[in-house]
Amino acid sequence: MRKLFKTLALVGALIGSIANADACTNFIITRGASTDGSNMVTYAADSHQLYGALYQYVPGKYTPWMDVTEWDTGRYIGKISQAPVTYRTLGNSNEHSLFITETTFGGRHELEDPNGGIDYGSLIYITLQRAKTAREAIDVIVELANTYGYCSSGESFSIIDTEEAWIMELIGKGPEDKGIVWVARRIPDGYVSAHANQARITTFPWDEPENCLYAKDVADVARKFGWFEGEDKDFSFSEAYAPADFGALRGCEARVWAFFRTVADDMDQYEDYAMGHNKENRMPLWVKPSKKVSPKVLMDCMRDHYEGTKMDMTTDIGAGGEGCPYRWRPMYFEVDGVEYCNERATATQQTGFWLVGQARPGKVGILWFGTDDAATSPLTPIYVTSTEVPECLKEGNGSMLKYSDTSMFWITNRIAQFAYLRYNNVGKHVRSVVDKWENEAFGLVEQIDEAIANTSNVKKQRKVATEFSVGTAQRLFDKWVELDKYLMVKYIDGNVKGEDANGFIDNGNGKDIPGKIEQPGYTEAWKRAVAADKGDILKVVK
Repeated sequence: MRKLFKTLALVGALIGSIANADACTNFIITRGASTDGSNMVTYAADSHQLYGALYQYVPGKYTPWMDVTEWDTGRYIGKISQAPVTYRTLGNSNEHSLFITETTFGGRHELEDPNGGIDYGSLIYITLQRAKTAREAIDVIVELANTYGYCSSGESFSIIDTEEAWIMELIGKGPEDKGIVWVARRIPDGYVSAHANQARITTFPWDEPENCLYAKDVADVARKFGWFEGEDKDFSFSEAYAPADFGALRGCEARVWAFFRTVADDMDQYEDYAMGHNKENRMPLWVKPSKKVSPKVLMDCMRDHYEGTKMDMTTDIGAGGEGCPYRWRPMYFEVDGVEYCNERATATQQTGFWLVGQARPGKVGILWFGTDDAATSPLTPIYVTSTEVPECLKEGNGSMLKYSDTSMFWITNRIAQFAYLRYNNVGKHVRSVVDKWENEAFGLVEQIDEAIANTSNVKKQRKVATEFSVGTAQRLFDKWVELDKYLMVKYIDGNVKGEDANGFIDNGNGKDIPGKIEQPGYTEAWKRAVAADKGDILKVVK
């Protein structure tokens, strides 16, 4: 049972599910903590079975009922009543700059209700169709789950609009009691928060409705199951419904710590907590950054592999001879009766799609959207009022079982797979192209913002936003197709072909024969490990 719970904490799995969003990561930035005054949120939808595409909902003719299909598995759940008014959505955003993202913490399996009428994914995407603001979204989520029953396990939601940023945590009441228990806390302006597959809300104020909302029976359900005794003021949501073990800290909270330590001071005091060695040294729910966080810094925080810490995935022998910060599953292994873990970093190979959402006061929101591993994939700006989805990001353009030559998901995967083989060369090169693209994209967004501001007609504003969003994404796709070809030519067979201002250097004989080739070899740590392992066999005898 101990190993089962550890696995649940690490991957945020639903018991019995075969296609769940395995382990996601959310970072939240409030207006006062961002360089441009926007509320921001990130999301990496990490699953070995999730295809990366940009979902779209377009309001149509009203019908009394709508079908609900479980997001993770595709299982048909049933019908719920349709709202009389709905809003256009793109991915995890809607036309009103409302963003909702999630991570699964699993929690007490006794509280799961397999017969519930709505799952966590449907809660997100249906709520985006029905709410304009974060507070409205919280109300819709609660109403849907309590009306139809909740069939998923414990979830943490990030909910932002142009004015507020909230973290909401919820879990079912069990198969005998329909609905959810939940707490939602407003993140103070000027602070940042995060969650990564572990419930993070502990105690909370019971008399501050402007900053904290909750189910009336949130503590009573825990008392009923014997998980809490005491007064309401001492009730901790996470301790009652998702008590943490080593796996929850090392595989989940460590990602939050890596983000916090990047943007805030004095976070190394929680290193032992992040490493799973001292769960009493708990990190706060939010921290004040040492300086305001830019969208680009936030994007790059999603590309973290614990660089510069004891858990740095590029430096141990597991990184191989080319500093690869990836470890294939399973995450745990045993040697001579001793159990060990591989790290689970923010950037991971099994990402389906990822995003950075910007809810910008006075401007149209931006959904920066990407597919596959954040460390090797670029984000493209999509205005939330766009009325079309780029072909390279459309649902149905390829799948996890069908390759598509026109899919952004597959081309980013091709490049990532190559980068993993020689990360300290190819991965570094890919990252430089990503950085150049995103920095240029910020300048393009400024130009389109100005064009939209100078256009009073709403339809024309949407047309400008749509044409830019679609055209930019398709240009990025074309760029990545060419990058794939270029990387193959430059780095084939462990070599690195030299270049000058005119391109690849040939030998001067006009036959396209390389004239300059470097062979960087392996890292020093790798060479020493090989020498220690088989030095008696490989040693050169003179």
